[in-house]
Amino acid sequence: MFESFIGIDFWTALFILLNTLAIFLVARKYLIGPVRKLIEARQKEIDDMYENAGNAREEAMAMKEEYLKKLNDAQMTSDKIVKDAVARGQKREEEIVEKAKNEAGQILQKAQDDIRLEKKKAVNEAKNEISDMALEIAGKVVGRQLSAADKAEMIDHFIDELGDIK
Repeated sequence: MFESFIGIDFWTALFILLNTLAIFLVARKYLIGPVRKLIEARQKEIDDMYENAGNAREEAMAMKEEYLKKLNDAQMTSDKIVKDAVARGQKREEEIVEKAKNEAGQILQKAQDDIRLEKKKAVNEAKNEISDMALEIAGKVVGRQLSAADKAEMIDHFIDELGDIK
């Protein structure tokens, strides 16, 4: 009566249940196990990829820090080179200016020496001409020809009276 009311045969239900259990066990052994291994392998690959990405990021950060340090060192080196070049340039400029001042001083001193020498020559020539004229005038005034000794004595006396002309 129970069977007719619901319409389920006990043996059929038991057979379906045993078949389902058998399919489940076979699927578990041949399907679920390999799928689980596949999923675990894929999960391991993903975990490894994340780990590698983390390592790569850390390595990239280390390389960036090293790059920035080298860039900073290069900047400091270039600044030092520029400062050294400027200092050498200023030193060279000072040397050139000092050399030019020395040369200008030497040229000025030589010019002053040349002027003094020419002035002395001109004064001596003027003294000689004046003394010759004075002797000629004196000779005409005295009315006689003067000897060389007389001329020398008169020139010396005349020059002493004029004094040194500078």
